Amino acid sequence: MNWEQLLSLKRQGDKGKRLRIEQDDTRLGFEVDYDRIIFSSAFRSLQDKTQVVPLSKTDFVHTRLTHSLEVSVVGRSIGRLVGKKIIEKYPYLQEIHGYQANDFGAIVAAASLAHDIGNPPFGHSGEKAIGEYFSIGKGQKFKEQLTDKEWQDLIDFEGNANGFSVLTSSRPGIEGSIRLTYAVLGAFMKYPKESLPKKPTSNIADKKYGFFQTDKKFFKEVADELGLIPNKSGNDIGYERHPLAYLVEAADDICYTIIDFEDGINLGLVSEDFALEYLIKLVKDSIDTTKYNSLTTKEDRISYLRALAIGNLINDAVRIFIENEEAILKGEFPYALTDKSKYKAQIDDIIKLSVKNIYQSREVIEKELSGYQMINNLLDKFITAYNNNYEGKATNYDKLLLKILPEKHHPDASGDKETLYERLLHICHFISMLTDGKALIYNKIISNNNC
Repeated sequence: MNWEQLLSLKRQGDKGKRLRIEQDDTRLGFEVDYDRIIFSSAFRSLQDKTQVVPLSKTDFVHTRLTHSLEVSVVGRSIGRLVGKKIIEKYPYLQEIHGYQANDFGAIVAAASLAHDIGNPPFGHSGEKAIGEYFSIGKGQKFKEQLTDKEWQDLIDFEGNANGFSVLTSSRPGIEGSIRLTYAVLGAFMKYPKESLPKKPTSNIADKKYGFFQTDKKFFKEVADELGLIPNKSGNDIGYERHPLAYLVEAADDICYTIIDFEDGINLGLVSEDFALEYLIKLVKDSIDTTKYNSLTTKEDRISYLRALAIGNLINDAVRIFIENEEAILKGEFPYALTDKSKYKAQIDDIIKLSVKNIYQSREVIEKELSGYQMINNLLDKFITAYNNNYEGKATNYDKLLLKILPEKHHPDASGDKETLYERLLHICHFISMLTDGKALIYNKIISNNNC
């Protein structure tokens, strides 16, 4: 892979090449991407989606929106620091093509901002609820009517693949959704492969999948334009990662490790003594003990340690990336950057404590269970109504139910959904775009008017 190709400014539908040297630096294409994501309805919905605690009414607990904003800030810092090193190593990128160090930060920030945009309500349990509706629930009846890859898309419903669809799928009058640059789409694609084959592998890029069968053609166009390295053969589509996808992943890993932990402390799920012990291990080489000892509140002490910890992890991620940049460009670095961190033991300790005290706390589990039931109920009712309508046998209840769909998801406005797979995925997409609160409202409507 080469950086000039990887930094493509091309957008879906472009006929010609967009050159960096011809860009207006006051309105750079990669920064336009950030703005387009910020103003999208899909991004706004993250303000009421679970990060750690579903349906939390506490103002200091992070939502997917605040988490995404923080990841974008960390991603921008990592990207700029890496960009400075890359420009120094390959000066022709600046001298001939006009790329700047901050371009790398802009790309990573935009991709980081969008990294959770396809996640369903109620956290990762939302993905599992959609998948299990098909694998062990009422959706099992559709299996024989789908191809193996279509079925795998549904039973392993994946927020990353859904996010790619949110960012790129056309609908009547809206070609290519928000039309991001291919460089940002490449950095967004942490798992550049389809859902099958599903085989155990040590390559981090194969951990999940990154696109639905409906998006295969455009996904391949983006990958080929960027010069990603194919790592599959025959009818299977898969690529090595875009190098900047490692930075997006690192920004996310840093934020959820440290900031989810901070949420647990603020909720009282992790004691301050434990928290200080764990965080100080990350910052012992950079802490100003005089400043730290002058802080009189738990919130200020935790905030100070959190900021130092994030700074140390950012610098470490940059170091690992630059040391392995050539291997990454060859598609020969099958790890997450944090897997090679000098702080890996400390990160693992924090995550282990977070799993025990936060992710598996009674408060979180009870709300995830409620969300699980809601998603199953919504899927069943809307899939039945949508399919009955397509087949011309909709009941009055089905027709009424479809009327409460948002306009862009209504059968009359959502374009041709000729195949069963397209219709099932369309409803899964609608459910995935609901906020936690909206899912609760829809579920109440359905439950109160059950037939």
